[in-house]
Amino acid sequence: MERTKSIPLQPPTYGNLITVLSIDGGGIRGLIPGTILAFLESELQKLDGEDARLADYFDVIAGTSTGGLVTAMLTAPDENNRPLFAANDIKEFYLNECPKIFPQKTFPLFPHVTKIIKALTGPKYNGKYLHSLVRQKLGDKKLHQTLTNVVIPTFDIRSLQPTIFSSFEVNHKPCFDALLSDICIGTSAAPTYLPAHYFKTKDGEGNVKEFNLIDGGVAANNPTLLAIGEVTKAIIKGSSDFFPIKPMDYGRFLVISLGTGSPKDEVKYNAHDAAKWGLLNWLTSGGSTPIINVFSYGSADMVDLNLSVVFQALHSEKNYLRIEDDTLTGHVSSVDISDKKNLDDLLIVNGLSGIRISANLRKRMDKSLFTCS
Repeated sequence: MERTKSIPLQPPTYGNLITVLSIDGGGIRGLIPGTILAFLESELQKLDGEDARLADYFDVIAGTSTGGLVTAMLTAPDENNRPLFAANDIKEFYLNECPKIFPQKTFPLFPHVTKIIKALTGPKYNGKYLHSLVRQKLGDKKLHQTLTNVVIPTFDIRSLQPTIFSSFEVNHKPCFDALLSDICIGTSAAPTYLPAHYFKTKDGEGNVKEFNLIDGGVAANNPTLLAIGEVTKAIIKGSSDFFPIKPMDYGRFLVISLGTGSPKDEVKYNAHDAAKWGLLNWLTSGGSTPIINVFSYGSADMVDLNLSVVFQALHSEKNYLRIEDDTLTGHVSSVDISDKKNLDDLLIVNGLSGIRISANLRKRMDKSLFTCS
């Protein structure tokens, strides 16, 4: 299961730096990092030609939930051993497919009551279109075939433990060499929104491994720290790919961490109301799922807070770039409202924030973000 490289350089790809790209979960808001990635890839193409792809520039790409799907799209190989998708394809993918993945149903009679009953009796969406689409796009590609190292977290509800699908571990744990389609379906199986995903794998010796997975966002909606951890473990094990970098040499990491937006400037909930909530209210309130929001936003912010402190302590804060839009309001902060108006509104918000983000990213690139040390 030896990895095939799309370019002849060995990791770390850029001099003495280990390059990491991380993409948060967030449902339809994957449009936000998708747009940023398209800009980044276009800038790299200006430097290195139109065939340049993000997988050529990052030693590891990590993604959770919708970010896991983007990760697979950027790194799965085509018949020419190049990425199946260019970053520029991601936006159209979301615009075309999200309305079918998250169909918006209307309930003319007692809509609120009907939605509550639906929420209590099964997932909001059956996931059939998503499963079919992912299997069609990714085919029989497996984890070991990605064009650069990937890290995609999920959560196994049978063992009640995070299950991390990592390129770094495939040789040691062959049962984790699952189909990319199964991994993507698993990491996207958000509780109350999409059904849990079961599959099993078999290694060369006939050992069977069963997986009972839900969305990785319940444990690590921001997978940046996981990605750094997987590289660190590889260094500890003496991987020649990263010699002579030492395990705690975080100053040698160059990290871009992309969020999917959040409504921090908008008051979502308050203690006065939540003090009266029971199980039903925590599952559905104001068109969202508070318990899921609390887990996903909380875990993502905790990772960012910790990494910011670490990189500052090492005087390497310029090596860590977290891009997040905290100004989302109303329906654009939803993970699943996929009607045309909301997707158009999300693009408008994304475009306005993208002006600031693109300027920041271009400034970083002008300061040799991807040049050899």
